[in-house]
Amino acid sequence: MEVITRATVCDVPQLAGLLNLLFKQEADFEPDQEKQEIGLRLIIESAHVGVILAARDGDQVVGMVSLLFTVSTAEGGPVCWLEDMVVRPDRRGGGLGSRLLQSAIDYARSHGFSRITLLTDKLNAGAIRFYGRHGFIESEMTAMRLMTNS
Repeated sequence: MEVITRATVCDVPQLAGLLNLLFKQEADFEPDQEKQEIGLRLIIESAHVGVILAARDGDQVVGMVSLLFTVSTAEGGPVCWLEDMVVRPDRRGGGLGSRLLQSAIDYARSHGFSRITLLTDKLNAGAIRFYGRHGFIESEMTAMRLMTNS
């Protein structure tokens, strides 16, 4: 059985490989190994920024979930963004995704975060059902984005 632990810098290449799988299926993003590795290092090396939980089978990282930390004026305190969650395709369907997500929820609760927010593709009915089974509800908010580096 897989073990879920906090990711380390040594995990970055494998985590970036998982993000490559995720970004290939998302409409708004393209995989870029270098960018993903930079972002992963920024999270792992800055405990105030967020946390990445890795599902391990021996020395292989087979799944991951990341939480990024911020403050909500609506909640009057700290909240999280679930930024990335992915399980290797050959490990899906056995409950690992649910265990990873529950680990992230447990982490947020135990560290005083009052809310977890996530974005998923509108057309990814499977992901919407998955998160719904774990208590997430659809918001009336609409995601909008402005790229400032172009």
